[in-house]
Amino acid sequence: MEIPDSAAVDQARNHADEAALAALVDQYAGALYRVAFSVLRNPADAEDAVQEAFLRVLRHRDTLGEVRDHRVWLIRIVWNIVLDRKRRAKTRPETDDVEELARVLPSAGLSAEQVAAAAQHHAHVLACVDQLPAKEREVLQLSAFEELSSVEIAAVLGITESSVRSRLFRARNLMAGLLNHARSLR
Repeated sequence: MEIPDSAAVDQARNHADEAALAALVDQYAGALYRVAFSVLRNPADAEDAVQEAFLRVLRHRDTLGEVRDHRVWLIRIVWNIVLDRKRRAKTRPETDDVEELARVLPSAGLSAEQVAAAAQHHAHVLACVDQLPAKEREVLQLSAFEELSSVEIAAVLGITESSVRSRLFRARNLMAGLLNHARSLR
């Protein structure tokens, strides 16, 4: 039996690491983009955040085998990146870009009026989400936009599951109040 030299073993390991990283990118890039976009509200910044997350994964690829849930782990990385960017920027840019709304909103089979109404409703809901206190907004975004369970949200935010449930309860009640208030003004 011939023992392979260390260069061949290293080459095989690097190829396996690249394949694992490519699989992570294929599987989770869309979800990570949605998380980043839900906070940053800017397509280019969201793409940059996702790219930075995968660069961090690449730098720490030796720990990939130790990660139990790659989805939660990656979302936590992106979440931390976007929060850091928001802290640095201290502003939340809003998009009025029609092309971006057309890309985000489904439009198959809808009339121009329906697309415009859907875009207006979408913008209104996002504006209501923006009015929520930060802790409730974070939990609602991860729950509603990314459909994470309360256990997964607790892992991403580093809080208890009961805190997630109570924040989500408050967020939903606040959203209902905001949406009802806006509806009564019409």
